[in-house]
Amino acid sequence: MPPRYDTTAYRYPGESLILTGTLSLVFLVIVLTASATFCTSAVFILIAFALAYYSTLSHHQGLMSSARTISAQKTPVLAGVVRRCAARLGASGARIYVAPSATLNAYTFGLSDPKVVVLYSALLKVMDEDELAFILRHELGHVRLGHTWLNSLVGGMAGIPSSSSASALLTMAFLGWNRACEYSADRAGLLACGRLDKAVTALIKLVAGPAGSTQAGLELAYRQIDTEDDTWLGSLGEALGSHPLLIKRINQLRRYAATGQYRRLQKQIDQNG
Repeated sequence: MPPRYDTTAYRYPGESLILTGTLSLVFLVIVLTASATFCTSAVFILIAFALAYYSTLSHHQGLMSSARTISAQKTPVLAGVVRRCAARLGASGARIYVAPSATLNAYTFGLSDPKVVVLYSALLKVMDEDELAFILRHELGHVRLGHTWLNSLVGGMAGIPSSSSASALLTMAFLGWNRACEYSADRAGLLACGRLDKAVTALIKLVAGPAGSTQAGLELAYRQIDTEDDTWLGSLGEALGSHPLLIKRINQLRRYAATGQYRRLQKQIDQNG
């Protein structure tokens, strides 16, 4: 049997560039800002990283009291999706839990292995198998690309003691990198489910909710999403947030699906099963 094809070539190109720019900006602030020195900044970053580590442990312990691990008996559809993702792009040894919640959301966390992916139970009610594959692999893409630990490190660096203007600039750069990471994870999700239409409807259903079970509901939610970038308020909300506007994520996926790189990677990944 040939070895499983494994790659991170789908990483959004702007992600590495923005990360490099953010780190360069941190060091520039340390050099130019009197309130920040290399010594105090290093100590601050180490403290921030330690707090993130212990917060992760505490969150994991709290999760165990309410969430459940997936199994073929209790969550057969999701168990099948996990097997499919593992075969196609690898599950990276992450532990996957389903937490009771009416919110349509998923997230990943962890500084040390195994990383943890949490899916809210409402997703299982509105997403089909291909859409769940997109959501799950999006989160696993964060793990595979190192976003879980980098987020704590870069976030700590962005919060070094500095003037208010420098602090705001570092925060904006950090959020910009977060948004680029979302584009990378979306590409991982698309390669896992193998269907652009399902990747798009998965994102739309995050807004549509149960109404997304009908074509009319999807179209109504899409019209709502499509207006997000039409006003300065929507653009401002994106600039101050960690995620791009959904319409931008959808359009980025459409552009990526039309590239030669996507077609090449999809063909190779399809051979994994």
